Amino acid sequence: MATEAFQKIYTKINSITKATCSLKATGVGYDELATVNGKLAQVVKIMGDEVTLQVFEGTGGIPTNAEVVFLGKAPTLKVSDQLAGRFFNAYGDPIDGGPAIEGTEVEIGGPSVNPVRRKQPSELIATGIAGIDLNNTLVTGQKIPFFADPDQPYNQVMANVAMRAETDKIILGGMGMTNDDYLYFKHLFSNAGALDRIICFMNTTEDPAVERLLIPDMALTAAEYFAVEKNQKVLVLLTDMTMYADALSIVSNRMDQIPSKDSMPGSLYSDLAKIYEKAVQFPSGGSITIIAVTTLSGGDITHAVPDNTGYITEGQLFLRRDSDIGKVIVDPFRSLSRLKQLVAGKKTRKDHPQVMNAAVRLYADAANAKTKLENGFDLTPYDRRTLDFAKEYSDKLLAIDVNLNTIEMLDVTWGLFSKYFVPEEVNIRQELIETYWKK
Repeated sequence: MATEAFQKIYTKINSITKATCSLKATGVGYDELATVNGKLAQVVKIMGDEVTLQVFEGTGGIPTNAEVVFLGKAPTLKVSDQLAGRFFNAYGDPIDGGPAIEGTEVEIGGPSVNPVRRKQPSELIATGIAGIDLNNTLVTGQKIPFFADPDQPYNQVMANVAMRAETDKIILGGMGMTNDDYLYFKHLFSNAGALDRIICFMNTTEDPAVERLLIPDMALTAAEYFAVEKNQKVLVLLTDMTMYADALSIVSNRMDQIPSKDSMPGSLYSDLAKIYEKAVQFPSGGSITIIAVTTLSGGDITHAVPDNTGYITEGQLFLRRDSDIGKVIVDPFRSLSRLKQLVAGKKTRKDHPQVMNAAVRLYADAANAKTKLENGFDLTPYDRRTLDFAKEYSDKLLAIDVNLNTIEMLDVTWGLFSKYFVPEEVNIRQELIETYWKK
C-alpha cells in the first residue's frame, strides 16, 4: 500500500499485546485504519494522545520501532449496482476473481435510521418454509434470529430462504464459515441462476477471527445503498452471530477488558443492537429485513448471546430435530414472530390467523398425549388422532424442506383438519368452516 504525503507515520510503539499495540499519536479518529509493519489495523481506543490499534492478523513479529501509518479513514465499501452477484471478503475486496467494484466510497458502520424516517412494517416476506410463513410470518423491516444447535443445518435453511424469499436483493454475511459452507453457498447461488440478486461477504475459518467484526457492517452498508438509493426490498442474512460475538470477546480479552457474563464484553448488548437496529421499513418502499443465525451451546438459551439477542429482536425462529419424523422443523412452541399479526389475515388469506392458532393448539394436544403415553396412561381416541395429526403436520408443514406458498400451506392444513377431526374439535369460526373445510 503506497503511503501518501498527508498520511501520519510513527515509529515508536509503547506497548504490544497479542492483538493490539499502543502509541502516542494526534489527529487520529475512532475506527480509523492504519498499517503496523505492513499489517492492517484499526483504532479501537483513544485516551488523550494514547492511541490503541487492533491488528487484524495479530501482533506476531511486530517490533517496537515498527512503522505505523494512519490511513486517515475508517473501513469503507464502494457501493453501486455492480455489487450484485459478487463475493467479497471482510474488507469489501472481491474474492470471486472478478473485477474491482467502481462506485461511491461509503464508510461502513454508520448510525441507524432516525425513527422519524421509519414506517410501521406491513409487507409480507414469504420464505416458502411453512414453519415460518404459516406460524411465524415475517414482515419487511423486521429483525429476527434463528436459534439453532451447531449441528443443525441452519446454513441450508438460510440458503433456502435466500432462494425462495420474494425480495429484490439478498445480502449474505458469513462469519467463521467453513470452506465447505462457503462453496455450498457459491455453487447453490450460481447454479440456481439467482446470482443477479445476491451479494455475499465472507469470512471463513481460515481468515483472522477479528475480521468477522467487519462483516455485518459491510453487509448492511450494501443493504442501505439498495434500500435507500434504489427503494428495493433487501433481505440481509447473517450467519453466525455467535461467531461474531466470540470475535468481540477475543478482542476485549486481549485488550485486558474485564469480561461480563459468559466471558463476553460488557458492550455486547450495544454491539448487537447496533447491527439489528439497521432493520427498517422506509416510507418510500425500500426496506432492510435482517434474519440472523445464533448458534446455541448445548441448547443453552440463557447464554449471553441469545439472551441479549432476544431483547433486541422481534421474536425468534427455533430449529429442532423432530425424532418422530427424523427431520429438522421450525418448532411452533419456541418460535415467535412478534410482527406476524401485521400481515397474517391482512396480506394473506383471511383464514390464516384462525388456521394457524387451531393447528398449534391441536399440536399442543398431541404433545400432552405423548406425555400420557410415556407415563403409561391410556390414550383416548382423540389423543390418538392428535398424535397422527402432529406427525403429518410436522412432516408436511413444519419441516424445513417444505416449499409451499401461503395459499398451499393453508389448504394443506385444512386437509389435515378434515382428515383427523370434525369441525367442532378444530374450533374455527363457522363461516370459515363453510368456505374451506374439505368435504
